[in-house]
Amino acid sequence: MQELFAGMPWWVKWVAVPVIALLVFGGLIMSVVGFVIGLLFKLLVFVALVGGLVFLVRKFMASSDSRGEW
Repeated sequence: MQELFAGMPWWVKWVAVPVIALLVFGGLIMSVVGFVIGLLFKLLVFVALVGGLVFLVRKFMASSDSRGEW
């Protein structure tokens, strides 16, 4: 690979090749990034729902325990 770019100007290696790679693999990169962001969002929603459920159950259990003392 080194000898392939040996006679080329600097802009071929640092500008043209990354631009071509983004054009060719841009859709794949964006779909992977979108999948990861979607997965993180779903994980965040899951954690929030489970945390809310635990909060509500503890609050309900605490209120029913205090009601039994009366």
